[in-house]
Amino acid sequence: MSSTPEPGSGIAHFGSRLVPESEKGRLVRGVFESVADRYDLMNDLMSGGLHRLWKSSLIDSLAPRPGMRLIDVAGGTGDIAFRFLKASAGRGHVTVVDINEAMLDVGRRRLARAPLPGEIEWLCADAEALPVADRRFDAYSIAFGIRNVTHRARALAEARRVLGYGGQFLCLEFCPRLALPFFDRLYERYSERIIPTLGRWVAGDADSYVYLVESIRRFPPPEAFAAEIAGAGFGRVGYRLLSGGVCAIHSAWKI
Repeated sequence: MSSTPEPGSGIAHFGSRLVPESEKGRLVRGVFESVADRYDLMNDLMSGGLHRLWKSSLIDSLAPRPGMRLIDVAGGTGDIAFRFLKASAGRGHVTVVDINEAMLDVGRRRLARAPLPGEIEWLCADAEALPVADRRFDAYSIAFGIRNVTHRARALAEARRVLGYGGQFLCLEFCPRLALPFFDRLYERYSERIIPTLGRWVAGDADSYVYLVESIRRFPPPEAFAAEIAGAGFGRVGYRLLSGGVCAIHSAWKI
């Protein structure tokens, strides 16, 4: 098999492995079923809490307003949704979509422990085939999820479909390389050695975190992903690097 699957070959990357496209979704669901209960804690440990600032930056870019309708995809544990409801003063509506019911269960339990005003809907569905009406939402967000879908082009097409005209697309995702060469090498060693070890100690699953690190390495650099977003028909496409290029917020609009 080629290390780079040809379009239409029926082969996809699952981290560094090549697998049948039909199998990737099941494998990804297995990863997140395994780590769901410790997912938020692991995010804190792996990023030193920085993921909270990155997600707050996404919400700042969104600028929630009362009455706004957001669809948050791959958002099962509720991090983006809860920030959105708080920022909209409890007068927004958010639909949380995740392909993994275990992740959604974590989000529901979190909300039950600390209720928030506003409307929230939980939906188990695939980012590539959202069971919602055309032009239903004012904004679409996806944080650290786009790299896990099998066909990014289909997910981006669905994002555009469910947005109303003038709606905003926001994606928070890791970059495969840091902007600073020396720190890039340190970050690579940390990702390859420390993160799987943390996964084994905290979540009891090193292999899932090996996959997550590998999935970051396989993701296109920000300028290439921005071109994919533009190719899906979005306008005013741009991105902003965070923390020296550890991740980026991609922004675009349905025109």
